[in-house]
Amino acid sequence: MAGLALLGLAACSGQENDVRDVSLAVLVNQAGQLDGSSVATQGVVRHFEDPLHYWIEDEDLNRVEIFPHELIEPHLGETVRVVGDFEYSPTEGRRLTLASVEPVVRP
Repeated sequence: MAGLALLGLAACSGQENDVRDVSLAVLVNQAGQLDGSSVATQGVVRHFEDPLHYWIEDEDLNRVEIFPHELIEPHLGETVRVVGDFEYSPTEGRRLTLASVEPVVRP
């Protein structure tokens, strides 16, 4: 039984190692190479009403759309760190499907 618990922990830590910590600028400039990757990044949550969509952006206006909306909506206007699966399509743009989101606390 303990062996199974250790195996579970090893599997979890292996998944965390697969997450690439990147800036929004890197996601924008290397979108094709990062398509299908698990990434962590941060930015300010913004939205547009029609059609409704949410994204995070940095001070240089590098942007990535965030899904699902109901998980990112409570953080509107906040700087957040997001982790999730990144996808890029020349016709659909850049999007990240959330695994987690947390506010960035500034000192």
